[in-house]
Amino acid sequence: MAAGGGKSDDFQPFPVKDQLPGVDFCLSSTPSWPEAVLLGFQHYLVMLGTTVIISSIIVPLMGGGNVEKADVINTVLFVAGINTLLQTLFGSRLPVVIGASYAFIIPTISIALSRRYSSFVDPHRRFKASMRDVQGSLIVASFFTMVIGFFGFWRIISRFFSPLAAIPLVILTGLGLYAQGFPQLARCIEIGLPALVAVVFLSQYVPHFLKSRRGIFERFAILFSIAIIWAFAEILTAAGAYDNRAPQTQFSCRTDRSGLISAAPWIRFPYPFQWGRPRFNAGDAVAVIAASFVAIIESTGTFITASRYASATPMPPSVLSRGVGWLGVGLFLDGLFGTGSGSTASVENAGLLGLTRVGSRTVIQISALFMLFFSVLGKFGAVLASIPLPIMAALYCVLFAYVASAGLGLLQFCNLNSFRTKFIVGFSVFMGLSVPQYFNQYLLVSGHGPVHTRSTWFNNVMQVIFSSPATVGFIVAFFLDCTHSYGHSSVRRDSGRHWWEKFRNFNTDTRSEEFYSLPANLNRFFPSF
Repeated sequence: MAAGGGKSDDFQPFPVKDQLPGVDFCLSSTPSWPEAVLLGFQHYLVMLGTTVIISSIIVPLMGGGNVEKADVINTVLFVAGINTLLQTLFGSRLPVVIGASYAFIIPTISIALSRRYSSFVDPHRRFKASMRDVQGSLIVASFFTMVIGFFGFWRIISRFFSPLAAIPLVILTGLGLYAQGFPQLARCIEIGLPALVAVVFLSQYVPHFLKSRRGIFERFAILFSIAIIWAFAEILTAAGAYDNRAPQTQFSCRTDRSGLISAAPWIRFPYPFQWGRPRFNAGDAVAVIAASFVAIIESTGTFITASRYASATPMPPSVLSRGVGWLGVGLFLDGLFGTGSGSTASVENAGLLGLTRVGSRTVIQISALFMLFFSVLGKFGAVLASIPLPIMAALYCVLFAYVASAGLGLLQFCNLNSFRTKFIVGFSVFMGLSVPQYFNQYLLVSGHGPVHTRSTWFNNVMQVIFSSPATVGFIVAFFLDCTHSYGHSSVRRDSGRHWWEKFRNFNTDTRSEEFYSLPANLNRFFPSF
């Protein structure tokens, strides 16, 4: 008989796990090379959607056409490949893709619509002038991020992280991108909805019908879904299903309306200062620095997700700060090459780690090589970049959900019977969704944010910070966790701090060296404290 008179077969709570079980390949392991190459290509396809979406938003506003858009997309891919290799080799060492970030759209649009370009008649000259201003702001912001990371400021802050504060951050890192899911899918429901059904059916149901081939369908559901629905979209386009439809419908549904294939060159090497010498403006730089702060917070949520789905131990604060420092290096390269937008850890690729159950660092490095390869061979990359965006949005519905569920998984470290825990989690998630909704809706209706002063840079700073669900949710949760009933004896255990205590220092747990140590014994020169 169990203690308290219960039976031995009574249900017991599931044990807490520092490392997520059920992962087929962890951070430091590698699938067979053919499988690793296909998985790397799949990660490349997933990151393409955000790259095309952001470039399609900012380039026309800057005065660019299809040629400029194709060049910017290739530049983003090229720099993303470099940044991903740097992050996986010398940064956090996690299997994360470093790609374009939505956080930088607001300051970039503000620069593009500035009155200072009203004198330009030639759209191409206007594009290059606005791009040079964006480049200068990104370079300034990169130094802010590098200081925060390499000088250990983020390490100091992250020492106060608890699982309770991390839960809203990770949940909202996934849920905060809901506008890129079904709303974008519904722009062409006849191909978006079948794509969503296909990826769910192939990844979740087919493996249980064909148990002997479980790994194939779980790991390559994205590839199968894209191939099937893209072919279906090609048939609809060729059959004339969209010939007499509205222009917006044709752009979303047709496979020949992106304008990228004809505009992209066969071979083109992106190079630094390709748009001209960067120009620096203090107001623009401050707004982009605010965006880089948002990117740091959102990337932290993605890092935590990647560490879970790679079956690694929680990140030591020194490693997290090191990863942020290399994000700053990535921002510097964005400004150097002229991507038009800053970079962050890709949320969708972190979700793909959960879908495939493959958290291998090598797979992500292979995907970085695909980015570099297709960025140079522009025509081939443009073919893949012309995949209808509703198909990519269907994938996001699943991949963003995996990131949000990684945040829910952190609840196991907390006392869910504590009313303090219930309040902090519920209130921070609610505010993280409600406040950005107010800011975004106000901007949509009024044409400007609720903070509307004579200082454009201050307006942009407020809009950037409070439009990010992950940033708002994390600020609320972190403040409440550090102040609410802090002196009470049960707070430390209720918030789960004792579970992460042994990972506060790099050398406290031997597994940290296995997952996060630098290659070629570089820890001798760059030790983690």
